[in-house]
Amino acid sequence: MSLRRVVLITLDGVGVGALPDAAGYGDVGANTLQHVAEVCAGLSLPVLERLGLGNILPISGVHPVAAAQAAWGRMAECSAGKDTTTGHWELTGIVEPQPLPTYPRGFPAEIIEAFTLETGLAPLGNIAASGTDILGVLGDEHVRSGRPIVYTSADSVFQIAAHEEVIPVERLYEICRIARRILDPYRVGRVIARPFVGRSAAEYRRTSRRHDFSLSPTAPTVLDALVAAGKTVYGVGKIKDIFAGRGISDYVYSSSNLDGMDKTLRALSRVDQGLIFTNLVDFDMLFGHRLDARGFGAALEEFDRWLPELLAEFSSGDLLMITADHGCDPTTPGTDHSREYVPLLVWSPKMRSGAELGSRRCFADVAATIAEGFGLPQGKGESFLAELKLGRPVAEPSNQAGQASFLV
Repeated sequence: MSLRRVVLITLDGVGVGALPDAAGYGDVGANTLQHVAEVCAGLSLPVLERLGLGNILPISGVHPVAAAQAAWGRMAECSAGKDTTTGHWELTGIVEPQPLPTYPRGFPAEIIEAFTLETGLAPLGNIAASGTDILGVLGDEHVRSGRPIVYTSADSVFQIAAHEEVIPVERLYEICRIARRILDPYRVGRVIARPFVGRSAAEYRRTSRRHDFSLSPTAPTVLDALVAAGKTVYGVGKIKDIFAGRGISDYVYSSSNLDGMDKTLRALSRVDQGLIFTNLVDFDMLFGHRLDARGFGAALEEFDRWLPELLAEFSSGDLLMITADHGCDPTTPGTDHSREYVPLLVWSPKMRSGAELGSRRCFADVAATIAEGFGLPQGKGESFLAELKLGRPVAEPSNQAGQASFLV
């Protein structure tokens, strides 16, 4: 069974229940999707329901269906950690047995000294903090002094916040590139530029010109294999940043979930054979970390309303995968990611019927399935391509193939 295109959508932070080792991460009882639905008194996700989302776990408002139109299951993370980088890397075939380092007490003196020496700027902060709270605490001093704000979180991140009128965005990116070089030997996952605007602590807000400078992947990925085989890998959102540009043929940034959805649709006309890899970050960035369960639920319903538009553009050689990279439960203590299973929904116009994919051992099963679909070595993970019941398309390939087979 060969594929023409795969669209892989990561719903950033949409976990579906605590992993067995969640206690070691402080995440006992986490269940992002289930808890969001409870706070919202039920979610209206009719398209995802028909695909089989309600078959994965109990979700208020989303019912299990006997004849799901997609294959459904959940995946455990076999890498250590619960951050964006590790989750996305594992989806593409890298398993990290050691977590990327975190710095809950701030970065050691040798890192800050090197940063100060090479940038000429002595940073403020150097603490673990919420990205919005720290602007209220140190934003005024930053504006007065011109010193960038450095902070971290429960993830392996070195974040640099700067007011756009104090340190212009391109200069902030340059500072981040310097920090990236300093931090490579320490294996810090990401350096994140966090530009903000506003006239006072009460008004400061981060802008959409965030940029991630990631550690280069530590092993080959299925993205590398696709590019080497002459296929296109098109990143939407922060995908290019997560992989430090490696294994990416072309890319486009997005400013919101809606923008990412629109750019995913546009990418279909740019990719004839290969992978469109999309990250929708609002679930995590705007709602999970900010403990906004209702906003989280509204974003899921927005995604559900958009899905038919995407499916209508699919032809018989196309495959859709919807998953996540970790959890970010807005109802549990703290604002950090949560160590959870992630959902797995897989659909193609060629599917004869839905199928249960069960509880997968590793996110890398996604990479193995993509590799098999394009006739490439599978590496880590176990392909589920044979379980998808792909046969003749329900409708002949055309611009309306997906619509004809799905919206019945």
